[in-house]
Amino acid sequence: MSRATKQLALFGETDVLHEPSVFSVRESQRARRLSIKVYPRGRVEVVVPPRTRAADVEAFVSEHMEWIDRTRRDFASEHPPEPFRLPATIALKAIDRRFHVRYQHRRNASSVRYRQLGSTLVLSGDVGDEQACVKALRRWLASVAREEFAPRLLALSSLTGNPYKRMQVRAQKTCWGSHSSTGTISINYCLLFLDPALVRYLMIHELCHARHMNHSRRFWRHVERFEPGYRELDKRLSAAWQEIPVWVGIY
Repeated sequence: MSRATKQLALFGETDVLHEPSVFSVRESQRARRLSIKVYPRGRVEVVVPPRTRAADVEAFVSEHMEWIDRTRRDFASEHPPEPFRLPATIALKAIDRRFHVRYQHRRNASSVRYRQLGSTLVLSGDVGDEQACVKALRRWLASVAREEFAPRLLALSSLTGNPYKRMQVRAQKTCWGSHSSTGTISINYCLLFLDPALVRYLMIHELCHARHMNHSRRFWRHVERFEPGYRELDKRLSAAWQEIPVWVGIY
């Protein structure tokens, strides 16, 4: 779903938390017009067609600033800001597993490494460096996602008859997955935190782009063949960003 990403910072306006409003601008080959999406924790994404001028994006955002502020304020009342803290346990709903995290400090260490021992995840090294710990945790999530999602995607490809060339695991901040014109399906490892039904739907969705590289009626009919309840699942997936722990850093 995601394409080339640029960053546009619009200062002079402040958000409901009194911080500079920074908008993620995503250029999409499928977009026919500009659109804005506000996420539960306040992040704002502007989706634009290819070759959209920055001035046009700024004007579009300014025109909708009142709606953006109101939506962020509504989300802030429903989802109060959560303080950052490194996890003691990690629940991965997609694979129905829970891990206990143990932090081991090592003197003179300049990095943090991880190793998984059954249901225990051990981080060792300079564990006083929170950023280094998060990087290690994200590397671990990516490795789990590659191991767990690869056979699932392959099985669904066989079931639906929709081919792909390879799968890669990423940490996209604007989408759950994508299917490139070269046949590469990218899967967001944050899906590990979601209901298995949502993971299955996302994979079917991306696989169906092998037949239709758009979101036309024919594409959705193709999706419906394999997932009749796709409408409800798509709504749930759009709102599922709030289920990703703060420490992952997606927001």
